[in-house]
Amino acid sequence: MNTKLTLTIEKEIIQKAKKYAKDKNRSLSDIIENYLKILTKEEKANKSTKLNPVVKSLKGSFKMPKNMDYKKELRNRLEEKYL
Repeated sequence: MNTKLTLTIEKEIIQKAKKYAKDKNRSLSDIIENYLKILTKEEKANKSTKLNPVVKSLKGSFKMPKNMDYKKELRNRLEEKYL
């Protein structure tokens, strides 16, 4: 069942969104509906993932520097340990 929704959005954004929808041969309503489906699906998936109590207690206790390359650091540590 479809229901009408009223949104307040900047005029310029609406114009760009309408052009985008037209270029993609889709309706703006369809694009927004699919976006909302993705948002709510991700939220539901995140809620279903339960953390181990130990991990949960540690969550937020470490702040990683913004410029840290996690994958590079992990690779270096594993190389040190196993090579």
